Amino acid sequence: MANNSYMMSADDVRKELDCSKSYAYKLIKGMNEELSAKGFITRPGRVPRPFYEEKLYGYKVAAN
Repeated sequence: MANNSYMMSADDVRKELDCSKSYAYKLIKGMNEELSAKGFITRPGRVPRPFYEEKLYGYKVAAN
């Protein structure tokens, strides 16, 4: 079953990328540092799905 929640956890990233959990946390930490530098409030161990998809796949999801 697909998890379509707005925030992705390290487990979600790990499953999607088929990588270790520690590497998933490293990716999330880097994305959160970038978001924080832009002035956004971040949550440790979580990353917004649209930002994740933009960083990994290079596209933005159109707003409805």
